[in-house]
This record gives sequence, C-alpha cells and structure tokens, in this order.
Amino acid sequence: MKIVQIGIGGWGKNHARILSSKGILTAICESDHEKGKEFSEKFSVKNYSTVDELLEREIFDAAFVVTPTSTHFEIVSKLLQAKKHVFVEKPMTYKSEEGEKLIEIAIKNKVILTCGYIERFNPAVESVKKIVKEKKYGELVMLEFHRENRMPLHIKDVGIIYDTSVHDIDTANWLFDEMPNVIFARAGQIKHEHEDFTSIMLGYSNNKIAIITSNWITPKKLRKFNAVCTEAIISSDFISQEIIIENQDNSEIIHNEKKEPLLNEIESFIGAIEGKSKHIVTAEQSVNVTKIAEAALLSSKKGIPIYLDLK
Repeated sequence: MKIVQIGIGGWGKNHARILSSKGILTAICESDHEKGKEFSEKFSVKNYSTVDELLEREIFDAAFVVTPTSTHFEIVSKLLQAKKHVFVEKPMTYKSEEGEKLIEIAIKNKVILTCGYIERFNPAVESVKKIVKEKKYGELVMLEFHRENRMPLHIKDVGIIYDTSVHDIDTANWLFDEMPNVIFARAGQIKHEHEDFTSIMLGYSNNKIAIITSNWITPKKLRKFNAVCTEAIISSDFISQEIIIENQDNSEIIHNEKKEPLLNEIESFIGAIEGKSKHIVTAEQSVNVTKIAEAALLSSKKGIPIYLDLK
C-alpha cells in the first residue's frame, strides 16, 4: 500500500504522523515550500509542490487530501480521474453540487471516495451507537451536541457550521441511522470573517430531534453529547471517551479503552481499499452533510425552517 498526502497544515500533521508510523506514507504534496521541506525530511518521504507533478512522477494507491475546503473539488477530481482512492477531510466540498460530481467520477473510475467525519470512529460514539441499537433503554428520541472552543487560527475559508457543526450533523445522522427532513438554525458573527456561533435543530421522522450548539467564542474546550432515550439519558465526552448512563433508578459509568479516533478512521479507510472493511463514511452521506450545512446557513439568513428530501 502506497499512500500520499496533499496538504500538511495544522490537522494534516496528524494524518502524516499516523500514515508514516504505519509505513505507508510515500510522498507529500505541499504548496508551502518550507513546510513541505520540513515534513518531507521529518517523515523521510518525497515532496512535491503541485498535484500535477505528484501524479506525473509518483506511483501510489490512494491519497489523503487535507487542504482548505475551497480547493477540494479541483484536487479530488484530478485524483479520482487518475483512478486513485481518496480520503478528503471534511467537508467534502463547499458546494453540494461539486460533491455530487465527485461521486460520479468515483463511480465511473471504480475507486473509493470517503470523507473525514472522525467522530464515527470515536470509541465513545461507537459504544453509544451499540447501546442505542440494542434498545436496552428504549427508543432514541433526542440528541444534544455541545462543541465549544476558541477560534482555530488556521481556519479562514469557512465558518463554524462547515468546520465544526458538520461533525455533529454526521454523528446525528449516523446515530439515528437516517437523514433529517427539516433544518432550522440561527448563527452569528463576532470575531470571524464567517459565522462563529450557531445553534442548529435537525428534525427527523417521528418527531426525533438533534440540537447542535457550536461556538468559537468561549475559552474552554468542550466536546460533549447526550443521547436521550425513552428510559434513560446517555451522556458522553468526545475527549475523555467516558459514557454515563442515567435512568430512574441508578447511574452507570462506562470506561472505554481510549483510542485515537483518527487512527481508527485511517485504518478503516485502508481496510476498505483492501476489501477488509466496509465501515467508512460514504461519499453520498458526506454530500448529504454538506446539503444540511447549506440548509443551516440558509435557514439562519432567512429565519425560516428549510425542508429537505435526502436519500
């Protein structure tokens, strides 16, 4: 397995670290010459400054695209047309129409296209998914997500909905195992070029609800979620990966073996290429998340609910 990585900024350094530790990173592509030189030396791999040069000179099976969202469509298109499997960091594209075009190219060239919605691979989320599916505590009726932190300095091309809220949109869809049919959102802008705080409500079938609250204002890092079932509330922390289950009679704490979600995610993608794993975020699911993010932004601007018919 030979894998290359395009973009090695703030978050991309973690992908490169894991790919290198697994002995499958063969090259990086970085437009910043100094940064490219630094990390190519650090991981002892080749360095290219353009995707065209990479495709012309390097033989590889798959690529990780960890670049600004605005660049995703052009870069991923070239890779898919060259019959390379692609993992692109979230969101897949800024416009859902571009994501749909990428799906067509991937299908035509018979390659895997997936997107980095990492929380699906968080042991805490995986455990809650299992608990909910078993229905030991009744039906799942509501999800609540709280994700707060100071504004990340390297994010400049999108606001908090596309950068942060999309994680919880995908997690909600996965835990409910369906897509919402209505979206209502409010968002505001204080210190960022785009929106830096938001609250989004997703409405699913049978009056099920997901409420997603995100901001880049508060100084304390917070990443928690609650799964409200008919017989208990299941609370979890994305960071500690601890789970607390509280019902009418008692409470129970579940301590997961702590694992790095990004490692799980990368291993799952590699497994999918090798035909050993099917647990990946599909390109179709990724495009749906983008459609929901688009609807949230539109709802916030117009002050009205937006209805969608997602497959």
